[in-house]
Amino acid sequence: MAIRLKSPDQIESMRKAGRIVRLVLDRLGDIIAPGITTEELDAEAERLCLANGGKCLFKGVPGRGRAGPFPGAICVSLNEEVVHGIPSKRSVRDGDIVSVDFGVELDGWCGDAAETFIVGQTSDEVRHLVEVTRNALAIAVAMAKPGLYWSSVAEAMQSYVEGEGFSVVREFVGHGIGSEMHEDPKVPNFVSHELRRRDILLEAGLVLAVEPMVNLGSVNVKCLRDGWTVATSDSKPSAHFEHTIAMTPNGASVLTDGS
Repeated sequence: MAIRLKSPDQIESMRKAGRIVRLVLDRLGDIIAPGITTEELDAEAERLCLANGGKCLFKGVPGRGRAGPFPGAICVSLNEEVVHGIPSKRSVRDGDIVSVDFGVELDGWCGDAAETFIVGQTSDEVRHLVEVTRNALAIAVAMAKPGLYWSSVAEAMQSYVEGEGFSVVREFVGHGIGSEMHEDPKVPNFVSHELRRRDILLEAGLVLAVEPMVNLGSVNVKCLRDGWTVATSDSKPSAHFEHTIAMTPNGASVLTDGS
């Protein structure tokens, strides 16, 4: 792995990008309501990002196979969709959960975060899913500090999620981030033989995008026909939260919380 540590000044530059990410996610949280289309959410995200001097990180990212470049500023995934949903004319309905993933580049540095929003009234089970996923991210933020191996954090996240009766997505994980959206290392939210073999020692200057994705039912996922959207194989809901966090001598500093 070619891990690139960041200086305090570079981390502060990333925090500036993270402030735009938070501004956009907070704004979308304010306007998400039954009847709004995911295309309208996307347009507002791009407008606000550009108005604040940022560049939308996801727009134009090359696709794999037959999938073309990603067309949206945001990834917006509803209900059973896990990640990478494409904005469209589809309307949000009462009872939906809407996961929005958004990234910004500002002056050559990146910020990336995600949040799952509950629209109107939904079941207690789905509300608990969203709460547990949010808490899994909070566990990572609270635990991460220089000198600790990431497997300890991933094990705590996985144990908590599975203890609540949910499953942690395996196919998609967090990542290093800096002057590029995706850098080394890969940052899983679960423990595997591969992680044990090539564990990540947390040290000051390491910046990670930590993003637990949690399913109500089976851990299995599938890619839909558009070549981008990933959904649960059993069509049960999924939730997604993410922060960009920097390791400092005093522990983890969240760069996408608006501070």
